[in-house]
Amino acid sequence: MFTGLQPSGALHIGNYFGALKPFVGLSREHESFLMIADYHALTTLKDPAALRGNILSVARDYIAAGIDPHTSIIFKQSDVPEHTELAWIFQCLVTVPFLELAHAYKDKVAKGLEANAGLFAYPMLMAADILLYDTDIVPVGADQRQHVEYSREAAKKFNHTYCEPTITGTDIVHIDEANYIFKEPVEKIMAEVGVAGTDGKKMSKSYKNTIPLFASKDEIAKAVMSIVTDSKGESPEHVYNIHALFRTRDELSEIYTTNKGNYKALKEALIEDIEALISPMREKRNSITDDEIKRIIKDGGERARAIASAKMTAVRSAVGVTV
Repeated sequence: MFTGLQPSGALHIGNYFGALKPFVGLSREHESFLMIADYHALTTLKDPAALRGNILSVARDYIAAGIDPHTSIIFKQSDVPEHTELAWIFQCLVTVPFLELAHAYKDKVAKGLEANAGLFAYPMLMAADILLYDTDIVPVGADQRQHVEYSREAAKKFNHTYCEPTITGTDIVHIDEANYIFKEPVEKIMAEVGVAGTDGKKMSKSYKNTIPLFASKDEIAKAVMSIVTDSKGESPEHVYNIHALFRTRDELSEIYTTNKGNYKALKEALIEDIEALISPMREKRNSITDDEIKRIIKDGGERARAIASAKMTAVRSAVGVTV
């Protein structure tokens, strides 16, 4: 399994239920690579100090959420230069019209982000990220399926260009796919969690409607108490939708029936349930020193690069730059 997370700032409970929690489960079933996508972040983040801090935070978040750095490889994209080298080779195989079809690029430009060349070529760096490690599955949301499709296309183009024998005349030559350098990965579509924010919209930092994942209890309480409630209803819908992440419907039915119309009590019950989940993770996160995180990232980078380097040796030979 391969996945990556951009170091773009503090995570919220939507990130946990939508990504981190499923990743932890999958990491126990598969050999796992968890990449801190710092070069991807450069397409939008231009603050070096913020990026440095975010890189350490992302690694802490993975571990606090339950990823075991001994069995999974947690590494920084920039520590494995083979990623950018392979991305260049892929860029030389695909066309501009092909990249122009990328939904993510069009969406980000439509939202006002600078249409820099890095953002445009982003899918080929992502393809390199995935394909370097003979990845079988890539967990993504349904809206990110195209990223994995682009990776498969890059693998096909490379294999067909550099790994298939040349057919001359009328001779029929058997093509042995065992000689292909890149495996074609498949996407594992993650269930849509649809975590609502404090205003009822999708929880997102851009909407300023989040409940921070590793916040203090006071910060959690402040966020929960700010949840917009419908004074006409007997059960506050936005509170209930968030609460449903933490309890079963039967449990919530009893709580919401007992406290019918008492929004303060219902919010306080939600605060306690969020705190019960977050508190152990927060304590674990706070116990990890910067030096420990740096050692984990360094070790992960060395393990990842050993694999990526071996793959790139085969790639360089195939494209003809090895003499």
